[in-house]
Amino acid sequence: MEDRCSAGLYLEMAQAEPDAYAAARVDPVRALPGVERATWWRNLMPGREEFPRRLDEFATLGVYEVGSGFTPPEPVQGVRGEHFVRTPRPGQGRLSGKPTLGLELVLVSPRSPDRAQTFRDWADFLHIAEIAAASVPGFTMITPYENARGGEPRYLHFYEMDTPDAEQAFQQMVPRTRARIGDTPRWKEWLGHEDLVIEYVNTFTRIGVR
Repeated sequence: MEDRCSAGLYLEMAQAEPDAYAAARVDPVRALPGVERATWWRNLMPGREEFPRRLDEFATLGVYEVGSGFTPPEPVQGVRGEHFVRTPRPGQGRLSGKPTLGLELVLVSPRSPDRAQTFRDWADFLHIAEIAAASVPGFTMITPYENARGGEPRYLHFYEMDTPDAEQAFQQMVPRTRARIGDTPRWKEWLGHEDLVIEYVNTFTRIGVR
């Protein structure tokens, strides 16, 4: 994150609160081959209702920056693990020189595997591109990743922020993007895609780093 370009991210979505999660999981996962850095994050809006959700809600997000040789650990009770690798296209946004203190986590899939590229084109060239161009205060880089095992959720859109108040920054994203695009056909295209399946959306604030 920040000014680094990791080959992949291993995410753990945990039911435990941040302190309990960190005590039980951070050191064991960080010790695995290929793990470069660990951060853990508190869910700012558990039970968010304005987006569909196919994944169970969770209290804590563990983010592990990993190299190309990383193998995920065996599953443990109360934790969902997902390994994502970089897509061929770059992240979009800006580097502020400040640490990443907030996140918007977006997990999505295409409705069918044969529509993945069409969906990816919309996400990269329209949806993410316009958010990056809107220069939302607090937003820095937006990086797309793909599920390493090829299942669902298929894609991770990883929105980094240099503010711990990720929810406040997130609430500015839609109005500022709409102001940039205007009430045009492109705005309606930006809002959604026929192949979009939303798996999970939420904001997080950083609790610890190791």
